[in-house]
Amino acid sequence: MRLVRVLSQRQVFYGIFAGSDIELLRGEPFERLERKFVSVTANKVTFLPPVAPSKVVAVGLNYLDHARELSMELPTEPILFLKPPSSVIGPGAAIVYPASSREVHHEAELAVVIGKRARNVAVGRAFEHVLGYTCANDVTARDLQRRDGQWGRAKSFDTFCPLGPYIETELEPDSLAIKARVNGQTRQDSSTAQMIFPVAKLISFISEVMTLEPGDVILTGTPPGVGEVHVGDDVEVEIGGIGVLRNSVKSGS
Repeated sequence: MRLVRVLSQRQVFYGIFAGSDIELLRGEPFERLERKFVSVTANKVTFLPPVAPSKVVAVGLNYLDHARELSMELPTEPILFLKPPSSVIGPGAAIVYPASSREVHHEAELAVVIGKRARNVAVGRAFEHVLGYTCANDVTARDLQRRDGQWGRAKSFDTFCPLGPYIETELEPDSLAIKARVNGQTRQDSSTAQMIFPVAKLISFISEVMTLEPGDVILTGTPPGVGEVHVGDDVEVEIGGIGVLRNSVKSGS
């Protein structure tokens, strides 16, 4: 099932996306799906980020091939950081290139959408807390990251967390093709099978640190090939079984 979040007649709805039609839902889909039995055509709505998280928990250096690319030692446990909810945008929205940066990078990632509150969750029960999966771009001001010596500012600008185009609820996350393209040129091309810490381990580990609420998002790390984007570029993140997230880059000046 593919879940979307859309603006229709000045109201925000979750819906079930099927072809060119969207069946609208009552409320949010985290506890149960309550259908309105009202359908709208996709070209009559505005697609929003597929979820509105209270927090985005991201994982650094979580791909074997990326660690090898950087000649870095493998982490012994997940490396966590946060992106603010204000960084989240949806499919088709523009990534704003901040005036304070001169080097902004794309990072294709699989995003996990939490469907049920998770606190101190065992690995074997982690998937009970997942609503589904979507595509993400962990946009990063790399020059600011180097200057600051940490990730907070570099990854937190408004528009620096594109998500979408929808949430796929029926998916096995541990062996999916993941790619990034800039202006049609492939930059990243790997598989989630390269993850150092798989999805279930990440959910369990993070839930020992902080409570994951329904709608929260986990970014699971990026494969090798991250690189610069510039004003005017078109950026795509494609994940097998989910689809393609497309965003353009515009100037923030």
